[in-house]
Amino acid sequence: MHIGNILRDRLRTDGKSVVWLARELGCHRTNIYNLFDKYSLDTQLLQRISIIMKYNFFELYSRDTERKIKENPPKV
Repeated sequence: MHIGNILRDRLRTDGKSVVWLARELGCHRTNIYNLFDKYSLDTQLLQRISIIMKYNFFELYSRDTERKIKENPPKV
């Protein structure tokens, strides 16, 4: 799962701009473009983004984790 790509796609889906998210997070837009390249994000930052965008990115991780657990049952 590449959270940076998902974040970029979600911004587009919501019709929001990089400038908008940067302003909401209190950072420069260059920082947002850098997030798009990341496979993972700090949980506190991801929580802030989730609240700002009103979208639970953690739910994606939860579903992905459940899928991986089912694909790789514990070895007995």
